[in-house]
Amino acid sequence: MIKELNVVDRNETTQRRPEWLRVKLPSGEKFKEVSETVQEKSLNTVCSEARCPNMGECWGRGTATFMILGDVCTRSCSFCAVKTGRPMQGLDWDEPRRVTEAAEEMDLKHVVLTSVNRDERDDGGAPIFAETHRQLREAIDGVTIESLIPDFRGEWDALQIVIDTPPDVLSHNLETVPDLYRTIRPQAKYERSLELLQRVKDQGIKSKTGIMVGFGEKREQVIELMQDCVDHDVDVLTIGQYMQPTKMHQPVEEWVHPDQFAEYKEIGEELGLKHVESGPLVRSSYHAEEHV
Repeated sequence: MIKELNVVDRNETTQRRPEWLRVKLPSGEKFKEVSETVQEKSLNTVCSEARCPNMGECWGRGTATFMILGDVCTRSCSFCAVKTGRPMQGLDWDEPRRVTEAAEEMDLKHVVLTSVNRDERDDGGAPIFAETHRQLREAIDGVTIESLIPDFRGEWDALQIVIDTPPDVLSHNLETVPDLYRTIRPQAKYERSLELLQRVKDQGIKSKTGIMVGFGEKREQVIELMQDCVDHDVDVLTIGQYMQPTKMHQPVEEWVHPDQFAEYKEIGEELGLKHVESGPLVRSSYHAEEHV
């Protein structure tokens, strides 16, 4: 785990952050317990794999976001620290059990799941999401679940597998404004992601998406994206500062001031979004239990 902490802190060597982005290194008994549970169950978390700046806070509160379907992503988004390549193995059907046992040991009442992209599969790994939902509900009375899913390449039968064992919140991130997709998210399609969010909402599930700012997008583009979210019935939007994980990744174009994040929240909710979580350190799963 010490090695992982060093990796997280290595972001300081890419670009110097402003004072409002300083975070404390993880520590404390709860953090240690979560770390040991994750290691014991051979699980991945997006907290460590994506080098989330809130890992210390969330693990210190006894929560974590489980990353299922392995730790190798078939896509190569320029902002993401998760390993890229072709997964060498099929689905791990024991993973839902291990996630459930970890959630029980951590005494979680709200569980957040996410995953890598598994584009080599027609089903995108959707059955593992569904089975994890099922086992969590069987094991933990009254548990609430948020799942942050890939776009499944627009294979809506795969999406339906997830919807048929529904989480309480189904999330899919737009990540950035459409004009930057070719650079930031080259294997994704903005309109496809919006359609996914609409399909989720049409089946009665709370929908959520998230973006990062600091890629060089303009204020007007962010507002247009928020209007697109309103037009597609998105319930919750998260907005956070992009931080370059290594020198190999997309550089930060702008450190967005907290006042701008506050304005984005105000504008988004005025446009009709039910809730906008907006701040420099906000990530998709940050304070996720409040979005249920």
